[in-house]
Amino acid sequence: MSQPSARLYRGRVADQIVADLRGQILSGALPDGARLPSERELAGRYDVSAPTIREAIRVLTAMGLLSTRNGSRTTVTASGDPLLAMSIASVVQFEKVTAADVFGLLGTLNAYAVERAVERASDEDIAGLRAAAEQAAEIGDVESSAAALLNFFVTLSAISHNPLLAALCRFITQIQIGLAVELSKETSEEWGRVPRSLNKARMEIVDAVARRDAATAVQLVREYHNKAVKRVQSSPGAKKLRETDPGLTSVLSSWLSANVGLGNSPDRRSQS
Repeated sequence: MSQPSARLYRGRVADQIVADLRGQILSGALPDGARLPSERELAGRYDVSAPTIREAIRVLTAMGLLSTRNGSRTTVTASGDPLLAMSIASVVQFEKVTAADVFGLLGTLNAYAVERAVERASDEDIAGLRAAAEQAAEIGDVESSAAALLNFFVTLSAISHNPLLAALCRFITQIQIGLAVELSKETSEEWGRVPRSLNKARMEIVDAVARRDAATAVQLVREYHNKAVKRVQSSPGAKKLRETDPGLTSVLSSWLSANVGLGNSPDRRSQS
């Protein structure tokens, strides 16, 4: 850990300590898994009281940047996915964003991702995407098939070699698949119908990427997305909920509340 980047001025001293530590975490000076010095050591470095240090640590813990456990030193938990998930979930819930708007954004992101993948993916990347498509075609129980479907689209966004784009696609895909599973809880057959019917379409996307045909790949991704969303929204569960919740905002908010939180990023959970 480096020394404080600047002298602390009068005012909200704890806020300045938060800003300084946050900067060190985001810059990598305090990497993921690193242990912070003790409260006493930090108090000495910043020339403040222990309660001020504890306040700063509480704020950084609430941000998801630190983890504190009884009997052990505070550690850095710098992972982009949980931070992004919490931020997007907060906007979606606060602004009452509809499921259709979330799905629409994902369609645009996936189209951009496949366009970049055509340009940047290596032959090895494409082989990985093909393997993911083949795995997704093997329909099993809800949990395993949802995971395989998620893996295909996570792989597609990853081979765009754009970390921000990949992170956005990863989380919003988790939302879409999570809601699809939630809306088909009454019958597993309803869940399996959607991914199974689009097996061929996923392979066509892979083939277009392999041919480096960006225009066709983008068109196929958009068509796939529109079909998938239409089938999810026409499921019995979705139709029933829309009678009282037209935008499916309540079920979306409920899913986010259950799956997104500190130490509770959906990529670490089952989608069921």
